[in-house]
Amino acid sequence: MLSISQRAGPTLLELLSKVFQESICHCLEKYCLNYSTALLYLHNLMPREDFGSYVKWCERNEQCRRLQLRDLLVAPLQRLTRYPLLLRNIAKRCQMFEESRELQVIAEKVDTSICDLEGKVKWLDNYQKVKQLRDALMWLPVWERDKRAFIPESLKHLLKAVTLDNLISHRSLLHEGKLVLTENTKLIDVYLFLFDEFLLITKIKRTKKRSISSEQNHLRLQQNLELDQLLKEGCTFMVLDQPISLDRLQLKNIDQLNASTSGLPHSFIIMHHNRYQQCIGAFILQAPSESAKREWMAKMEGAVTALLKLDSQQPRVKSTSSWLESSQI
Repeated sequence: MLSISQRAGPTLLELLSKVFQESICHCLEKYCLNYSTALLYLHNLMPREDFGSYVKWCERNEQCRRLQLRDLLVAPLQRLTRYPLLLRNIAKRCQMFEESRELQVIAEKVDTSICDLEGKVKWLDNYQKVKQLRDALMWLPVWERDKRAFIPESLKHLLKAVTLDNLISHRSLLHEGKLVLTENTKLIDVYLFLFDEFLLITKIKRTKKRSISSEQNHLRLQQNLELDQLLKEGCTFMVLDQPISLDRLQLKNIDQLNASTSGLPHSFIIMHHNRYQQCIGAFILQAPSESAKREWMAKMEGAVTALLKLDSQQPRVKSTSSWLESSQI
């Protein structure tokens, strides 16, 4: 059995306490937060012939154990998650209960540090995504969205163009992806952005001009390649109608029988209600597969549930039991 205290000088427990509280966790936290930046830098350097040759020469070293540079870069992230298990294994082999307990406390602090780091990474990832969307999202003025609205040119300056900066800057983007919208018997590609309070349905508008630089895209490099590719191609996202607040959103699943009859497999309906529970908009959306459809509906249901918890005293949405099959509509 291991006795930590029977040594001259600093004990192992003291060393572990000092290292994990003052060094390892802080250093690894900074490393993890900059990991995606390192990947982007590596991605930009790899086309250089001299750099590529040098990396290949280094990777042939026996100490690399046939691992590539990308594998070595991710190793510190994997190591951080294993530290609590290592500390608890050491604690099991301690003779003194107090020493074992103190090591357990250190392991718990490392667990807390990992949880805090995950929160920071999620916040940073969301911040980067929203930063990209501010440049790529477009919202037509009311006189272009509604052909019945007549605004003389001399008065248009009084109706300030709505921008999405303030709308999405402090929101959390929960889910995103491409679906197909049925519009006037035509099928058009749309891109949905599910935020914590509302849903944006956008049309993909392709242009020749690049909309973002690779420098802005480093957090999305390994996250959502579909969105990255659209942004690199210079696509913008035209918001249809208006944001659909989750407290005014109702889902209708289209069962397989009705989907086959209508020729719309893997489809569901999003209904937009006003404050008087009148339907002011309906969107039939088609997913690439049944599992993708279920994922979208589950994400929306989860977002509504979370919003209900924040507003439990004054519920503004109906329960999920109202999300009926289309045969029951």
